[in-house]
Amino acid sequence: MEMRMREDTEMGLDLTHPLPPLASSLHDSHLRSHCSACFSPLPPTVLVNTNPSSSFLCYCSPPCSASDSPLHFSSAEHHLFLLLRHSHPSTAHSSDLRAALRLLHILHLPPLHTQPLHRICGLLTNLHHLISPSHNSESDETLTRIRDGGKAMAVARCMRDGTEFSGDSKLEEALLCLVLTNAVEVQVNGGSALGIAVYDWCFSWINHSCSPNACYRFLLRSPETPQFSGESRLQIIPGGNDEIEIQNAVRSKSESIEGCNIHGPRIIVRSIKAIKKGEEVWVAYIDLLQPKEIRHAELWVKYWFSCCCNRCNASPPTYVDLVLQETLAHSLNYIDDNMCREEEIRKLTDYVDDAIADYLSVGNPEACCEKLENVIAQGLPDEQLEPIEGKSQANFKLHPLHHLSLAAYTTLASAYRVRASQLLDLHSEMDGDELEALSLIKTSAAYSLLLAGATHRIFLSDSSLIASIANFWMNAGESLLSLARSSLLNSFVKGRLPVLNLSSLQSHKCNECSLADEFEANFFGSQAHNGGLENISKQFLNCVSSITPKVWSFLIQGHHLCKKFKDPIDSNWLQKMETSKIWGFQAHSGCTAMDSSSWDEESTGGYEAQRDTNQERKNLFKLGIHCLLYGGFLSSICYGPSSYLTRYIRNLVDGEESLTGNSSHEMD
Repeated sequence: MEMRMREDTEMGLDLTHPLPPLASSLHDSHLRSHCSACFSPLPPTVLVNTNPSSSFLCYCSPPCSASDSPLHFSSAEHHLFLLLRHSHPSTAHSSDLRAALRLLHILHLPPLHTQPLHRICGLLTNLHHLISPSHNSESDETLTRIRDGGKAMAVARCMRDGTEFSGDSKLEEALLCLVLTNAVEVQVNGGSALGIAVYDWCFSWINHSCSPNACYRFLLRSPETPQFSGESRLQIIPGGNDEIEIQNAVRSKSESIEGCNIHGPRIIVRSIKAIKKGEEVWVAYIDLLQPKEIRHAELWVKYWFSCCCNRCNASPPTYVDLVLQETLAHSLNYIDDNMCREEEIRKLTDYVDDAIADYLSVGNPEACCEKLENVIAQGLPDEQLEPIEGKSQANFKLHPLHHLSLAAYTTLASAYRVRASQLLDLHSEMDGDELEALSLIKTSAAYSLLLAGATHRIFLSDSSLIASIANFWMNAGESLLSLARSSLLNSFVKGRLPVLNLSSLQSHKCNECSLADEFEANFFGSQAHNGGLENISKQFLNCVSSITPKVWSFLIQGHHLCKKFKDPIDSNWLQKMETSKIWGFQAHSGCTAMDSSSWDEESTGGYEAQRDTNQERKNLFKLGIHCLLYGGFLSSICYGPSSYLTRYIRNLVDGEESLTGNSSHEMD
């Protein structure tokens, strides 16, 4: 099944009204911090379920409790909690089971459902694939999870009805498979996933592409918020080869779902490219900044299909897929052997994953930085290399745009920022430590800017990556702005940054580009005059290309690895590498011989003590504003002009540290 455009549409328009979920459930870890009805954060005084016999769910208001509590009991979700309290099924997350129970109750399916379980309410269950025994250990774990989860759901329903469990849980297993196949993670305001939600065919029939033309966002609304009425804004229509299934799905929606008092995260689909009438609409189910093999493996494990989109079927592979998996031989004397390269990439992946785990799990950012910077600069350590009989010892380095390099830049930016914070917390009054902390903050900003500049080169080849690139530019802008405003600079600057007029965004207006005008127009819902992605991007790159060289040597002062990158925005050095005679874009080899001297050459620019640091601070501020506004412009295409990110950026630009007074919350 699929969804197609009703009419021609431009980039950056909503294709649906806010679609309510069929069923939704918070993850276990958020049951005490968020409202189980509308997913909003709980107020300081938590309102527990008004029914005293239940203490499993919390609500933000009496209307939320009144709307959700009856479903909590009637769906047997309450009884599932009681059951799980005394048993431990193999499934580690109850949110899937609870959403499946709610969906089962809402659809009014009888316990002995006799209809085929391939599709329910028009939604694919993937039942056959998910419960088929397999020698694959991950599939076996999924099978056990479904069997145990289906049984737990069936027993909970029997507890609700006061009956004995018959041993048959086929219907419950099918609903659980439907949830595993169709549910989406609900992420709001760029935070971690709060829970899951299942939507009807209007959203669930939108297929995946690794080069999508649409994206989606979430909107949280409480029962007190007026419901959206009318289908006039639904710009997509169902399509596919099975007309009977389409008719059944439409009928089931009107007969089974109409009138249900369902609250929770709405979902809105939005175009990120111009789409013609009758053209299929696609969204991405996974992270797109991964090479083809990893994307396919993730899609197969999660959804049991192989992607055949234009990007995946491109021959030769697209530039994006080439660089995301490209490696560089440590010297011209390398081994052109696929098996050797695959083994080296496996080792590199494990090494990078272990380094990131040092930071995320163990809490050791310093060790993480050391490992990641070593592997970027030199490849694997010598002790991890194994000589091959009769051949030179093999060692590969990651291309600067390899997906592991991008993951490393992201982690390094965060780890350096955390290291600076830890240092200041321990030694808040020592000048030497303040200087070191400032150096760490500068390095963090340098990596953020490097990540944004590197991925922008990929974005120029595939505009469907717009959501990721918007986030990278905003992070870079926030880091630069924070550095420019940091009190740490006051100790080392003779004279401070002049006080700016923050009463209007126009106080930051650049004479060379229209970013401020575009952002201001978006913020107030009016129409700017210099719009258009291509035009704005060209103006932005012209501006940041002139500003970055003025601050880059200041950011990377004393940092050996960052000096190897001549300019994070100007990628001429990278382009020369790619077009040189030693650069071979052959998909079968996947590696390039590269003389290490071209990579290890020191930057000719260096920080000079006599430079005007106050002017440099102004340049940091100016560059940060540009990055923030450009990221905001891209995010407005993805999520709309009134999104959370637009308001967040406005407050950052105006010097405010947090948002207040938001009555509705959107995911960006």
